[in-house]
Amino acid sequence: MISAVFKIAEERGLRRVVEVKIKIGELQQIDLDAFKLALSQLSQQYSMDVKFEFEIEKAEFKCKACGNLWPFNRDELKPEEQEAVHIIPEVAHAFLRCPRCNSPDFKIVRGRGVWIESLRGER
Repeated sequence: MISAVFKIAEERGLRRVVEVKIKIGELQQIDLDAFKLALSQLSQQYSMDVKFEFEIEKAEFKCKACGNLWPFNRDELKPEEQEAVHIIPEVAHAFLRCPRCNSPDFKIVRGRGVWIESLRGER
């Protein structure tokens, strides 16, 4: 994440980054406190005085068989299944079914990945 911030800042000709908004897909199940701590430590290491803001994007699935849209409910999974989805979100297909028609054929509409939503800095 820090190297991506540096790359974007360089591409935009920024000498200093002031604020970074990060979106985290719910399927990643990232420990937000640990992530914040890591970014804080790394930004200090690189002498960056940057404010990080975080937003969790709720996960949503769409059944390819019946078109049903439904939200991710982590509590429906066993702890070992939660861990598997955390590591590789696509394995959700092995553990989840459409609540309407019970099909395992669905797509992840949103809530996957971690990305920089916006970055603000000074030239």
